[in-house]
Amino acid sequence: MQRQNDPEGGTARQPESASCLYYGRVMHKRLRPFSHRFSYRSFSMLIDLDELAGLDRKLRFFSHNRPNIFSFHDSDHGARDGTPPRAWLDERLAERDIALDGGQVQVLCMPRILGYVFNPLSIWFCRDRSGRLKAIVYEVRNTFGEQHCYVEPVEKNWNEGDALIQSCDKAFYVSPFIGMKARYNFRLKIPAQVLSVVIRQQVPEGEMLVATQKGKRAELSSLALLSTLLRYPLMTFKVTGAIHWEALRLWFKGARFQKRPNATAKDAANV
Repeated sequence: MQRQNDPEGGTARQPESASCLYYGRVMHKRLRPFSHRFSYRSFSMLIDLDELAGLDRKLRFFSHNRPNIFSFHDSDHGARDGTPPRAWLDERLAERDIALDGGQVQVLCMPRILGYVFNPLSIWFCRDRSGRLKAIVYEVRNTFGEQHCYVEPVEKNWNEGDALIQSCDKAFYVSPFIGMKARYNFRLKIPAQVLSVVIRQQVPEGEMLVATQKGKRAELSSLALLSTLLRYPLMTFKVTGAIHWEALRLWFKGARFQKRPNATAKDAANV
């Protein structure tokens, strides 16, 4: 935490950045009709949208909408046409009668590394002006170039610090080995010193898939980004490669392809 001079002669603490890094692991475990599990080291960034301009100026190896070793591009999220994600989010939230009135928005995702990124899941934490968490937006991408977002309001009786439990019916084709008759059950802690995201996917026969992302918080600095590049070289490329490798392993085990429905106009428009 940085200090600055106080005009009355003392020192005043500047609040810590709301943006940070998380280092940890991602795990997927398939439970039926056979067992299949994989786990790999990963990192992610929690980015406060209001801090993007400052991060661009402060961090040597990070840029906003410009090439760098690490970067966050508006076109990688939301409408994917370069529109600021905040405008896209406000539209999606308004569809559920949720207004933030300019409150804080953070996104948990991977940045571009050397110009490339693929985020299977980006999680948006949306607060109103009072700081109250109003909604979580789960932005999901598949390898067919489509995306869908699940907008889940936060219940009024939820208390900060409690685990957040949400669920929704599957509305978007992701894995070629899991059909559309499914439901997602989310359990997550609001990112603080630790990161914990658990997603359980239910099908009519029972629980089919458990996916987790765990991590520990680290300061977002130029030195940390350089260390990240050395510890997780080409991580975003590895994500895409791992998706196809694990799909091949599932196919060898006998997983059956599920027909991909035609993309809806909404998903095709990336909204």
